[in-house]
Amino acid sequence: MATSGTTAFDLDIDDIIEEAYERCGVRTNSGKDLKSARRSLNILFSEWGNRGVHLWKVELKEQELTAGTATYTAPSNANDILEAYVSTTTGTTSSTNDVSLTKISRSEYAALPNKGSQGQPSQYYVDRQTTPTITLYQTPDASTYTYVKYYYLKRIEDTGAYTNQADVVFRFIPCMVAGLSYYLAMKKNPQLVQQNKLLYEDELQRALTEDGQRTSVYITPQNYFPQGG
Repeated sequence: MATSGTTAFDLDIDDIIEEAYERCGVRTNSGKDLKSARRSLNILFSEWGNRGVHLWKVELKEQELTAGTATYTAPSNANDILEAYVSTTTGTTSSTNDVSLTKISRSEYAALPNKGSQGQPSQYYVDRQTTPTITLYQTPDASTYTYVKYYYLKRIEDTGAYTNQADVVFRFIPCMVAGLSYYLAMKKNPQLVQQNKLLYEDELQRALTEDGQRTSVYITPQNYFPQGG
């Protein structure tokens, strides 16, 4: 049996819109309808930002440290910072060691007594503004460590031109189309809203379950020793 031998299937934005309209029982070539659907697709991508971490949007950033500077601005497309560590250079061979940092909340950072003290950072706080910032504690003196490296979650790119492809991995194509058909049903065919919503949530749950890291998990019980009376 002959097969294609390719694994490059993807959809342009206009194909995604056409498929979603067909699921709503609507066929249209109206420029206004196309524009409305593209806007709904961008809103859908924003909604996915509330659905957890999407692995294909995680990227490593290396930020050069400046002595006496605690706060650094993340890239403009960042949604959140997930993990961070500082790189230290030791010995005459300039070997590099990475030291993991602990993420703390705003309240925990606010409770720190001397935020200006300098030394090797051990903690970081993320201020999730429109463009997030990362604040280190202690404030780095940048003596032997010159970079803070962190994994950040990028926003999904806007749809742009109708001939573009969506900034989505193949695993999420089914739920993307299902989600857009659900959004369009609210505008064009209210009778299908509940049905399309159930299909969308089902497709999305499968995609989110698959979009995980297959690693081993080790659970170690904690021992408690009773004190003598």
